[in-house]
Amino acid sequence: MKLGIINSAFHQAGVDTATGLKHIARIGFDAVDVFTEAVGISKKEVSLVANTTAKLELPIVSLPVVAVGLIDLNEPVREFHIERCQKFIDLAKIWGAKNILLVLGEYIWQREVIPPEEQWKWGLETCRRLGDYADKRKIDIALELEPFRLSLLNNVREMARFVDECDHPRVRANIDISHLVLSDTSPTELKRLKGKAIHVHLSDCDGKVHGDLPPGRGVVKFAPYLQAIKELDIDGAVSIELEYAPDPSKIVEWVEEAYRETARLMELTGLRD
Repeated sequence: MKLGIINSAFHQAGVDTATGLKHIARIGFDAVDVFTEAVGISKKEVSLVANTTAKLELPIVSLPVVAVGLIDLNEPVREFHIERCQKFIDLAKIWGAKNILLVLGEYIWQREVIPPEEQWKWGLETCRRLGDYADKRKIDIALELEPFRLSLLNNVREMARFVDECDHPRVRANIDISHLVLSDTSPTELKRLKGKAIHVHLSDCDGKVHGDLPPGRGVVKFAPYLQAIKELDIDGAVSIELEYAPDPSKIVEWVEEAYRETARLMELTGLRD
């Protein structure tokens, strides 16, 4: 697999897009995931990302998009988010990316007012429609597993069920290692995602709350998870996800540390191409 990173690590530290991409290439990453907003993005920014990554020979693998409205009870809200996600798919096609990384929402009102089965059904319906749209552009959709109690896809079992019930060749799963730890998921459970997973996120955490730290800064034991991922034989990328560095002025060192540790872990497992 390729070793990548979501460029939001630099963006959140106030580093402009082109400079962040140049750091990513210089550090040694094989690829990048670009965090942006497809609605209203300027033609100048689209060209900047395309030209900079081409010059750096830094392929774009994924575009993360949070679209919690895809399971909203109001149909106009769901329609808006379908159109918004379609713009991400179009942008992924322009940039030559492989997938959009889709974050669905949570069950609302503690699953007490709206039957959870209804929100599940809305998720299936919207993802199938997006899958049809993405298929015409040869783009995949990777669903994020969120470890929070009310998240629609909050464990491997529910992820596998959703992908199976969606039954669309373009709608697959993303594996986030720290999210697995936070949801008390063992590496052995990843076998449920054989043939279903296409992308991986990697970060550390304290085992209690969402952290997105460089490997070694938390408690995650990565080797068993990386070995389980290797056995899934995924043709994709392991993308480091770093959020909100404690000292933005040292973001370069923060990313370099994450790169070194992740590269070492992937080498030990024989996972990096």
